[in-house]
Amino acid sequence: MRRKQIFLLIALFFLIVFVFYLRQEKSVNNVCVEEICFEVEVVDSLETRTGGLMFRESLDKDEGMWFVFEESKVYPFWMKNTLIPLDMIWVDENLKVVAIIENAIPCEEDPCEHYNPGKEALYVLEINGGLSSEDGLSVGDIISVR
Repeated sequence: MRRKQIFLLIALFFLIVFVFYLRQEKSVNNVCVEEICFEVEVVDSLETRTGGLMFRESLDKDEGMWFVFEESKVYPFWMKNTLIPLDMIWVDENLKVVAIIENAIPCEEDPCEHYNPGKEALYVLEINGGLSSEDGLSVGDIISVR
């Protein structure tokens, strides 16, 4: 009986560690501009930011990716290995939209265009191409993260 209890404790420990790991890797929040919200996957490490939305064949209308950086800088983006057009929305440390590039085109071969906002940002929101205009998002809007 003692062996079974030890095995169950070890299994429970690994299950807890696994669940914690999954929650850390794919943190999900809502990023909103007034009543327009996107359920976002948060990418806040070099590894997760580098992969971004590469190789994804679709993105639901109310989904996106929220890039979180360690410091405010000018962060150019590119569309290498990205399969769907995207809108890129750069957001500063005060959660104010400072730049938007709409309908960035997927890059099929090198060299890939770099989309440079020309503004410092701490965050970047990527959503389906064309949604910024469709939803009336613009520079100066304030973002809320829930």
